[in-house]
This record gives sequence, structure tokens and C-alpha cells, in this order.
Amino acid sequence: MGIEPGRIQFSWVSSAESTKFVQVVKEVTETVKALGPNTHFVKHEAKVA
Repeated sequence: MGIEPGRIQFSWVSSAESTKFVQVVKEVTETVKALGPNTHFVKHEAKVA
């Protein structure tokens, strides 16, 4: 299993486009928050018998 769709996004934003940068960051943040925690890559402690 790989990374869920939506957790990685690519956007081209020029340094002159501060408004677009803010919009992109808000959209990405909302998308990732809606997906919830990503537990697939969480390292769990080994069980000791």
C-alpha cells in the first residue's frame, strides 16, 4: 500500500502569487485533514514476549 491519494499534491506558484499560495495551502490542508491521520507509516513498538 502506498500513500493515499490526496496526501501529496503538487502546485506551481510563482513568488509573485501570494494570494494563490495561500489558497493552495488552505486547500491542501483541508484535504489532508479530511483524510484523517495516516496510520499506515506509523512505526509500532515491537511486542516483547
